[in-house]
Amino acid sequence: MTQPQTHTLVTPDVDLVYDVRGPLPPAAGNPVLVMIGQPMTADGFGALAAHFTDRTVVTYDPRGLGRSTTRRDGRTDHTPQDQAADLHALVGELGAGPVDVFASSGGAVTALAWVAAHPDDVATLVAHEPPINAVLPDAEAATRGRARFNDAYEAKGFGAGMAAFMAMAAWQGEFTEEFFAQPLPDPALMGMPATDDGNRDDPLLSRKSWAVTDFQPDAAALTAAPTRIVIAVGEESAGTYTARTALGTAALLGQEATVFPSHHGGFLGGEFGYAGKPEEFAAKLRAVLQR
Repeated sequence: MTQPQTHTLVTPDVDLVYDVRGPLPPAAGNPVLVMIGQPMTADGFGALAAHFTDRTVVTYDPRGLGRSTTRRDGRTDHTPQDQAADLHALVGELGAGPVDVFASSGGAVTALAWVAAHPDDVATLVAHEPPINAVLPDAEAATRGRARFNDAYEAKGFGAGMAAFMAMAAWQGEFTEEFFAQPLPDPALMGMPATDDGNRDDPLLSRKSWAVTDFQPDAAALTAAPTRIVIAVGEESAGTYTARTALGTAALLGQEATVFPSHHGGFLGGEFGYAGKPEEFAAKLRAVLQR
């Protein structure tokens, strides 16, 4: 496997740290393949990138996350629009556009904002389970569910917040009053720490990334873009929040979601304790990109 070469792009707002696996310009006529997440950083894509040694793969740490924490914008939040601008600058720095993009979770939301704002940057976008409340019939309840796990986090810390988040992520179907009537789960029973370390800066559980799930996709701009957009959903995610947002986003764009192996983290290896099926996932991604 090609070892990543780490670089830093200095912009007026942030020092963006990114990794390049393979040559620039890319070999064999394939576009550069950019892999992005949010709040996941570049280290989450190692297992997937290992299956694309014939492609030049670029990963990065989004503004304010991982190694890209030197900010000069005076803010601490994470917005799809800011990250889209960062990615536009990154593609310009690479001199390799248009690129192919695999984007997962909040990264998929960023990618939709990126294509809407800079459609000539991206040839094909595979947007895997973008968590967008606005595309749900129970959008208001989903927003209420987000506030529920944030309240748990603010009151009792990471373990309580993550346990409440996991309960929301695993819920099947719309968020009914039955969901809200449940007691908050015991963090210890879900493998989470029961003690509170006092930190309230987690990008998933705090309010710093609420702009991600509040994002309103510009369907007109996205369908008019020259970019081929594929909305992806995990076969094991059926009925869950991010599967429903994927289906809703696909419907907004006039398409059916493309089913990928495994779950929301289906491209992950076992290093994060949430192993997917990275080999099968990569094979599906390759087939979709080549289609």
